[in-house]
Amino acid sequence: MTAIVDCRNLGPKSAALLAEVGVCNLQQLRELGAINVMLRLQRLGHKPNLNLLYALEGAITDCHWQQVARCRKGELLLALDAALAFDRL
Repeated sequence: MTAIVDCRNLGPKSAALLAEVGVCNLQQLRELGAINVMLRLQRLGHKPNLNLLYALEGAITDCHWQQVARCRKGELLLALDAALAFDRL
């Protein structure tokens, strides 16, 4: 299994954050997805930015975070907004 620190776009700081929410390898990240990981981080009081969202997606799809397609970034933003709104209910 690929450790988070060895994933594209993610370094030691990201790996430490993800470990706090129980994500220690790429398999776990893929199973949860970027949106659920962001929600877990927010629930712990972290304030992850959109660059982390794109970095997570890039790690999942094995592409540089800046090369995540613009339409995919839009989908991620909509999904994150909806998930955060639902989480507040």
